[in-house]
Amino acid sequence: MSVSMLARYIDHTILKPTASHIEISKICREAVEYGFAAVCVPPPFVTFALQELGGDGRVKVATVIGFPFGYSVASAKLAEVEQALADGADELDVVINLIALKAGDWGLLEKEMRLLTTAIHTAGKIVKVIIESGVLTDEEIVRCCELYGGVGVDFLKTSTGYAEKGAAVEAVRLMRAHLPAGVRIKASGGIRTAALAQQLIDAGADRLGCSASVEIVKGEAGAGGGY
Repeated sequence: MSVSMLARYIDHTILKPTASHIEISKICREAVEYGFAAVCVPPPFVTFALQELGGDGRVKVATVIGFPFGYSVASAKLAEVEQALADGADELDVVINLIALKAGDWGLLEKEMRLLTTAIHTAGKIVKVIIESGVLTDEEIVRCCELYGGVGVDFLKTSTGYAEKGAAVEAVRLMRAHLPAGVRIKASGGIRTAALAQQLIDAGADRLGCSASVEIVKGEAGAGGGY
């Protein structure tokens, strides 16, 4: 796959808690230069990223909700969603409540995501649901596909990048086999080479969350952080 084609799959990401305006400005410039699909930034930087990108919409601005652990109550996540929408975010990556999942409280998970998805879709924006596939069993991943596919989210996303295991080709294949055709997949966490990026795309990923985005499209091995 060519550099330009691969770049269109990538959300160029910086989510570390010490992120600075200088770093956000840098990833925005790189996103424009390389043609990445989006930048994914911490919530306080959404407005700044939009300004840095010039507001023409060519590169989308994504941010995170309930990040990285997902165990905030739904009303707190809704407040985060409302703020992100007010700030102008195009895409919202929402971490599910893994405590509820491991307790088998699928009703709580469905109620939470219907609330958040309604708010995001009413604003005409995109919702990506982060299930943290690396800490789930295959059965739990399939159940997530069924639940969130039924809710009508736009993307199911593998990972936050903060768990012990990030994106895996096997998890993407499993998700693609059990999701409705209209629900896309975002793979993220530990993607540092063009080879892995291509394997994930071949397995069914429609978007990749990467901090090593420039190295990936240039065919170099990325280093550093977990995202």
